[in-house]
Amino acid sequence: MPRILMERSGEMEVFCRVVREGGFSAAARSLDLTPSAVSKLIARLEGRLGARLLLRTTRALTLTDEGEAYHRAAERILRELNEADQEATGGAVRGRLRVSASVPFGGMFLAPLIPTFLERHPDVTVDLSLTDDVVDLLAQRADLAIRMGALPDSGLVARKLGQSRAVVCASPAYLARRGTPAAPAELAAHNCLGFNFRRGRNGWLFREEDRAIELPVSGNLLANNGETVRQMALAGTGIARLGRFHVAADIDAGALVPVLEAFNPGDLEMVHAVHVGGGQVPRRVRAFIDHVAENLPRELFGG
Repeated sequence: MPRILMERSGEMEVFCRVVREGGFSAAARSLDLTPSAVSKLIARLEGRLGARLLLRTTRALTLTDEGEAYHRAAERILRELNEADQEATGGAVRGRLRVSASVPFGGMFLAPLIPTFLERHPDVTVDLSLTDDVVDLLAQRADLAIRMGALPDSGLVARKLGQSRAVVCASPAYLARRGTPAAPAELAAHNCLGFNFRRGRNGWLFREEDRAIELPVSGNLLANNGETVRQMALAGTGIARLGRFHVAADIDAGALVPVLEAFNPGDLEMVHAVHVGGGQVPRRVRAFIDHVAENLPRELFGG
């Protein structure tokens, strides 16, 4: 009978932590071990497998091809072990939950929902990262992401949380200084605030004479997130096109004014929760998605 290797899951946990933290010292701190103990565990793992998993230099740590394959398998196995533990303890929701979301959605709507989620599930640790870049869930080891807009074809599982239309808006001070455009073509004479990351369409969408048109716009500010564009619009720098969910409070307060609403095409920006498919979805992921879906403001994200 082959010898049972009782230490395998521990080696996997240490190896995955080294990859996650980007180094032996950081992994050792998070595991309450010494760097030498972590180094010995990784050396023992590589010796048992007969393969080099990590390439270590004074500046960086990278995975070999064998390390990439082992890391994918180890992450999957550790997830399944955690799920087995949860099933054995009556399906308790526990563990670290890594969530990625856009800056405006995460700051305005997701973060305020986390305290009540943690009150309900005190054994969960939420690890929230806000960025308007599209995150590779596998590469970043994220459990789920909240994404706005159309979803590309992928192996990810998506659940629609809601939708919000876009609105073109500017501050009263900007409109007083530069005038209010009466037709989309007049935007050529205005400073239109944009984004510096790749989007599904480059221009702004309008509807004229019952047909949709995509109008190229330009301005002197590009940003990598919607919150910066919103702040620049509030400061009177230019005209912005943003999701209504993002600027509804500013419009209600009179700090921003919708323009060209007669030409608004009514296009909807979908909000989805996405996670990696295959196998059983961890309970903490399902619980968090359910919590967000139940508590998003319907007036802004009506389905």
